[in-house]
Amino acid sequence: MKFGITIKPDLEVDRILRLTEQAENAGFEYGWMFDSHVLWKEPYPLLTLMASRTKKMKLGPCVTNPAVRDITVAASLFATMNLISGGRMVLGIGRGDSSRRVLGKKPVTPAQLEESIRQFRELTAGREIQYDGQATRLTWAKGSPPVWIAGYGPKVLNMAGRIADGVILQFADPDLIAWCVGFVKEGAKQAGRDFKSIEIMAAAPVWVADDVAESREHVRWFPALVSNHVMDLISRYQPEDLPPALTSYVQNRGKYDYQHHCEVGSDNADFVSDEVVDRFCLVGPVEAHREKLHRLIEAGVTQFNIYLMCGEEEETLQVYGKEVLPQFRTGASRAAS
Repeated sequence: MKFGITIKPDLEVDRILRLTEQAENAGFEYGWMFDSHVLWKEPYPLLTLMASRTKKMKLGPCVTNPAVRDITVAASLFATMNLISGGRMVLGIGRGDSSRRVLGKKPVTPAQLEESIRQFRELTAGREIQYDGQATRLTWAKGSPPVWIAGYGPKVLNMAGRIADGVILQFADPDLIAWCVGFVKEGAKQAGRDFKSIEIMAAAPVWVADDVAESREHVRWFPALVSNHVMDLISRYQPEDLPPALTSYVQNRGKYDYQHHCEVGSDNADFVSDEVVDRFCLVGPVEAHREKLHRLIEAGVTQFNIYLMCGEEEETLQVYGKEVLPQFRTGASRAAS
């Protein structure tokens, strides 16, 4: 299993860079950053600085969407950053959540997402596309970054199986991940692809402490974040098409305030039960984290991405670097499918 971190761009710039350096030195291979330009700092200058302070770490947004930036702007941006980083950029992309909803706008459709990814790949590879009827090409671009698609619903997950280099699943529930992976496998089969060539990421916050009750309070905000996507799914699918383990916990959900998005202690999470926290996150002593990571591997996960935004980020990196990552560098293999 590979490991990554995601940083929320509300920290001081110098601290973001120190955390990135610490993570790379600890063995983390991916550095991701939230892309919600109204709520927090613009991520791409920060990712550029992160590239200048790292040597091997792959870098990208977790996640952006096709609507907040014109696709020609996004392609030029990533092609430039790929040159700066020596080919280490990755694109994490989805239909859109906080960066759209805080502006009163809806996510894009799966069809719009798929077409945007096609255009992105063509442009960043230096190939010509028809853009609003106009022949358009980035003549200087060389090499398209890998594309990771974020999603929860069958349609987007099927698409990911057909076209993505990786899949981003924002929870650490092994059973729900196995459900999601089934649609990815189906899409890969339809496209004649080898499913094993597709990376599967589980992204979630962690808190290491012997006191499980204390741990839960640092990460309870996360299932509330996921609930925004679940509500969107409920509006688009029949109940029988979605697992109750994903949908039932939002029944008593109140109004979600994006001004307190991803905020420890926010009342956005008042409806989230301990049972849901335990399923979606990693909490408790180190051994509990190791055990759950092994279960995630069995479900098909190839990268675990820590949402590093719960407080005491340096300590979390230190503990994971010394007591968790070494256990997964050798001997852990992807479950047979």
